[in-house]
Amino acid sequence: MYRSDKAEKGNRIHWDELAGVHAESYDYDKLINGGHVMDSIQTAEVGDVRNRSLLHLQCHIGTDSLSWARLGARVTGADISPVSLHVAKEIAARAGLDARFIESSIFDLPDKLDETFDIVYTSIGVLCWLSDLNAWAEIINRYLKPDGFFYLMESHPFLWVFDDESDDLKVRYPYFHGKAPIEWPADYPDYSDSDYIVKSPSWEWQWSMSEILNALIGKGFKIEFLHEHSVIPWKALPCMIKSDKGFWKLPEDRNYLPLMFSIRAHLECN
Repeated sequence: MYRSDKAEKGNRIHWDELAGVHAESYDYDKLINGGHVMDSIQTAEVGDVRNRSLLHLQCHIGTDSLSWARLGARVTGADISPVSLHVAKEIAARAGLDARFIESSIFDLPDKLDETFDIVYTSIGVLCWLSDLNAWAEIINRYLKPDGFFYLMESHPFLWVFDDESDDLKVRYPYFHGKAPIEWPADYPDYSDSDYIVKSPSWEWQWSMSEILNALIGKGFKIEFLHEHSVIPWKALPCMIKSDKGFWKLPEDRNYLPLMFSIRAHLECN
């Protein structure tokens, strides 16, 4: 398994920094008031979670985890950032929701959690923080019950080739994966609060669609569906405009590219 200690430690510091920012900028009033913040795409594709055990990998401050708890799942969330999990527990207490949160990187989770789950779930903005997708897929296999399923919603890898500082759809970054991460310096606005300037650097990996699918297939998964979507939950490019239901999209004259994708898969032995 390939791991970068520098990137992993740096990204933990990065997400510790942003946890407090996101505690203020994320809109989770619905959770506090008895509702949830899960979007309509995911609720439709995941389906009924009542009385099912759900493991949320890379859960950050837990708003999605707690949404699934509100919808009836028995939720365990795991994340590398202790500050993020502190915020998650505070939101859970305010919302009156029961969920367990475990501090761990994905790769170290088997040392801290020895259970299996009906659903293993992970959502948008997560794969870029992983140095080894084959090890990631193996961890998902490890935690999934034989009759369970894995669900992923993620930003489309094609989106990230474009210059995020230009109104034009101009290719700036590589589509294909490189072993060494891309190091992003600090001093840029946070995606959730543009008034906050990020102080800590971060390290990210780009993964192509084929690499994502092949990692899962190689660890025994059968893909139930792969859906591509023309919306995304935040303004990822300067030219994007607001859509409905909390999403952003490209302007109509350029609205011909995928911005997100979702996968649902189960183990071949089912």
